[in-house]
Amino acid sequence: MSSKRSRIEIYLDVLHAIKRGTHKPTRIMYRTNLSWKPLMSILESMIEQGLVRVEEEGNRTTYWITEKGRNVLNYFMEAMNLIEIK
Repeated sequence: MSSKRSRIEIYLDVLHAIKRGTHKPTRIMYRTNLSWKPLMSILESMIEQGLVRVEEEGNRTTYWITEKGRNVLNYFMEAMNLIEIK
């Protein structure tokens, strides 16, 4: 039986997806297994915190991880490796 992801795990999943090259919102939604409204809420929060930046060109929106976002992702991945969560 699987457990629900914590909010921080969802944030890290979104950062990881963007870092790996998924920049379009629909693709991020599929990659992270989120529905549209929660994803948009999370992305807005990440933009406000400076973890992600948004580029709009015409009707196309893309999301890019910032240096701060990379640092946060690396920090938490390193912490998870140290704890060895099973």
